[in-house]
Amino acid sequence: MRVLIVEDESRLAENLAQAFRDGPGFAVDCAGDGEAASQLAGQGCYDLIVLDLMLPKVDGLTVLKRMRACDDHTPTLVLTAKEGKESIVELLNAGADDYLSKPFDLGEVVARAKALIRRGKGASHPVLKIGGLELNTLEQTVHRDGRQIDLSPTEYRILEYLMHRPRVVVSKRELLEHLYDYNWEHHSNVIEVHISNLRKKLESGGQSAPIETLRGRGYRLSAEQNINEPSGL
Repeated sequence: MRVLIVEDESRLAENLAQAFRDGPGFAVDCAGDGEAASQLAGQGCYDLIVLDLMLPKVDGLTVLKRMRACDDHTPTLVLTAKEGKESIVELLNAGADDYLSKPFDLGEVVARAKALIRRGKGASHPVLKIGGLELNTLEQTVHRDGRQIDLSPTEYRILEYLMHRPRVVVSKRELLEHLYDYNWEHHSNVIEVHISNLRKKLESGGQSAPIETLRGRGYRLSAEQNINEPSGL
């Protein structure tokens, strides 16, 4: 998943970015002021925005209102030093999906972020199931018909992204934008390799891989069933 962190305190921004990158599973971009945040958010390529309120040039609340006015519904977690009831009500009315008061625990930021991303993609439970394929976003494990499949971090991220979009054609460009940061062009020749390796691992039990390649269009995860529900794990 791709995350935009908007924070003008450079050390805090670095710590937040590292907390997400250590997940693993996140590509992270950072913006240090409200104008840069608005420009990056306007690209529409983020799965989540972590937004500080006190920013240079344009404050975070204005950035949020601009996004929602442009019909941008990217899940947004606001970081705020304001704890008054009126301030929180204003945040929520402006379109914030969740908030954390400073100081906060980095682990809680990442946990809340993951929950927002799941809800934003219509998956309220951390276990995604597509037919016999099962992916646990908390444990970051993958099983197919009860058989555990060991994936590299990038293979896992590709599969998780596709499982959030079953039966949807996902272009190579879209995968690159969400798997890497703004320098994703440097990785443009590796997607085919990762997809090939991922297919082989999913086929290792003698089953066909559920990932289709549509020449010139992208990739699609297909299965007879598509359910997102507790699996008992």
